[in-house]
Amino acid sequence: MRKIWQTSKRQIDYGEKTLVMAILNVTPDSFSDGGKINSIDEALRRVEKFAREGADIIDVGGESTRPNGEPVTKEEEIRRVVPVIEAIATRFDLPISIDTWKSEVAEKASEAGAEIINDISGLLFDGRIARIAVKYKTGLIAMHLRGTFETMHKTAPAEDILTDVSSHFRRSIEKARSFGIRNESIALDVGIGFSKTFEQNLELIAKLGKLVKEFPEHPMLVGTSRKSFIGKITGKALPSERLNGSVSSAAIAVWNGANIVRVHDVKETFEALKVVEAIADKI
Repeated sequence: MRKIWQTSKRQIDYGEKTLVMAILNVTPDSFSDGGKINSIDEALRRVEKFAREGADIIDVGGESTRPNGEPVTKEEEIRRVVPVIEAIATRFDLPISIDTWKSEVAEKASEAGAEIINDISGLLFDGRIARIAVKYKTGLIAMHLRGTFETMHKTAPAEDILTDVSSHFRRSIEKARSFGIRNESIALDVGIGFSKTFEQNLELIAKLGKLVKEFPEHPMLVGTSRKSFIGKITGKALPSERLNGSVSSAAIAVWNGANIVRVHDVKETFEALKVVEAIADKI
């Protein structure tokens, strides 16, 4: 069944297959792969590899959102991401998303070729992002979290996580629409690992179908890749050793209704999801 997510450059069909969003961090301090991309050429080689392995979207980030991560200025974030986005847009016909909560960064990235704004706060931190999304007609990913950038990993979690995520989504959608963002341009992200307990992360993946049914007009994104809850289950302290757990959690999320998965390991995830989709097709 055809389902469309509208960006500034294209209609992305998320009804026929799960979309794989590849993570491209151009940060020195990301929790998993910080400092590995030190040049535009290296970024392009990484994107070429992602494309070959089955990536549908490239998500470029210039500020780490790991626990205890230090915020960077908008000027530094722009310096990190804009040249990379320009180079990718010139070389590849792949949708590019900018992972930022700052409107100034979102605008410069959109000018450079990004067609999706991936806002971890769901318009909570900087509502002006909605104006940028309207101006450039971008897609918007609204994620759930609690608190501020500085406190999001320290804020007390909600007592009822499903209700809290649902309420946050409704506020983000209402705010986006009030600025004129098209309904078909809005995707939702449950925010695994942000303002949630270990048990709540598991609950959201297990009960994702409830949120999918509640918000049927919006693609649902889940990002579990290499996160700490996987390390707690598997005993793998290093994020780079959490491949098997990451792929397993992505597969379960897709089985429960996720339309987009945000991952570090494209090839392994892509192949696993082909199996999930082949089996699901027989139900």
